[in-house]
Parts: sequence; structure tokens; C-alpha cells
Amino acid sequence: ETRLAQLRAEGNPVFVDVTADWCITCIANERAVLLTDAMQAAFVDHGVVYMIADWTNYDEAIAAFISRHGRTGIPLYLMYPADPEAAPLVLPQILTADIVRDALQSVSVKDTEVAAI
Repeated sequence: ETRLAQLRAEGNPVFVDVTADWCITCIANERAVLLTDAMQAAFVDHGVVYMIADWTNYDEAIAAFISRHGRTGIPLYLMYPADPEAAPLVLPQILTADIVRDALQSVSVKDTEVAAI
């Protein structure tokens, strides 16, 4: 969470993927959507930092993070705007490329810069 706060304070939108090696839904989302070349390029294109919170081995800090977002388990996908005061967008547990692209668009740093010109 310290790194997340630091990135946001620096003006970076951040996507947090709370996952585990034993989570079948997580693996399916990663293989079909999140870790594809096209989606990884979309994260870069929108200026969004991709962070992974690996809960493969139980970690109290990650468990508390999950709980603070109203969940009791994973997967948990959060799209944080660059503004450190803004709440994250909580994505559904089953992802599609369109869902993630829409979330990226909603926090895109690059589009904001273009719109401001």
C-alpha cells in the first residue's frame, strides 16, 4: 500500500491485481485478458501502472487490503485514478477485455493530457 500511495502521489493511475497461484478465476482472467500482449500494451498506452498483490501465501497486509475494499476473497481488481483522494473503481471478478479497456479509459493519463491541450 505504501508503493500504491507513492505512485498515486506522483500522478500515476494504478491497477491493482490481487491474485494467487491457487485462484482459478485469477488464472483465467490473467491468461485470457490481463497478461495478453495487447492488454499489457493498453496499460502502457494509458499510462497506468500494473501492480500485483500476490496472496498465494496468506499475508495479513493483503488480507486487510481486501477487507477494506468490502471483499473476503479474490480475485480483486482495483483501478485507481491518479488523484490520491479519488476512490478506486472495483472491477468485477470475471473480466473481459472491454471491461478492462473501459476502466483504463476512465483513468487514462494520456487522454487527459490530450484533452487539456
